[in-house]
Amino acid sequence: MTRRNLPWILAGLAALFVLFAALVPALAQTIPGPTAPTIPIPRVNIGITPATKPSDVALSLQILLLLTVLTLAPTLLVLTTSFTRIIVVLSFVRTALGTQANPPNQVLLGLAMFLTFFVMSPVIEDINKNALQPYLGAKISQSVAIDRAQKPLRAFMFRQTREKDIAVFYAMTKEPRPAKQDDVPTYLLIPAFTISELKTAFEIGFAIYIPFIVIDMVVASVLLSMGMMMIPPVLISLPFKILIFLLVDGWNLTVSALFSSFK
Repeated sequence: MTRRNLPWILAGLAALFVLFAALVPALAQTIPGPTAPTIPIPRVNIGITPATKPSDVALSLQILLLLTVLTLAPTLLVLTTSFTRIIVVLSFVRTALGTQANPPNQVLLGLAMFLTFFVMSPVIEDINKNALQPYLGAKISQSVAIDRAQKPLRAFMFRQTREKDIAVFYAMTKEPRPAKQDDVPTYLLIPAFTISELKTAFEIGFAIYIPFIVIDMVVASVLLSMGMMMIPPVLISLPFKILIFLLVDGWNLTVSALFSSFK
């Protein structure tokens, strides 16, 4: 800000002050007084009253359980769906490219979220058709709806979980081995599923890293043979890695590999 522009700025601030001073009385006249008809505004009351019958206690427990589920919803989304594998693979792609914070974390998280919905769409449709809609229509009870909702989700997790990972948790808890999948409790299935997802994601990430490492090694060898030891090889290899990634349509190949890994 220079002295030449200072009078114009002061004049603008003065004009805004005058306009505000003129609008305040006009707004005060338009506000209805005590005798003018007003639109009723709803009032919200939050309080604690003693329960007079057992159904009130059950309703309070249901509300508490619902709030707990909503609090744990992000964790359940990460640990019971395909989100873990997708976000880890996308992070590997960004790290292998060496583009630092590009794409940004918000873009990777948003893409992973929508890809998760795409992968989990059959499971979501099954839950909505057989559990949510009958429960909203008062055709089944809450316990039956929860039982129906977890069946397709457990079936998805079992398809992606290795028996070895489930056996590890059974060995730690020293519980008897189950005779069938329905006997495996969910609190053991979720961590086993997460470990299997991480293993699969790291396998895909290793396959993604190999061509980029080859490019880095070739560029480093060329710079060393030319005597340019003071130039960082990453600085020269970065545009080549981006160019090759675009030529082979890398994002298409990455997403295709992710979807084929869930079959």
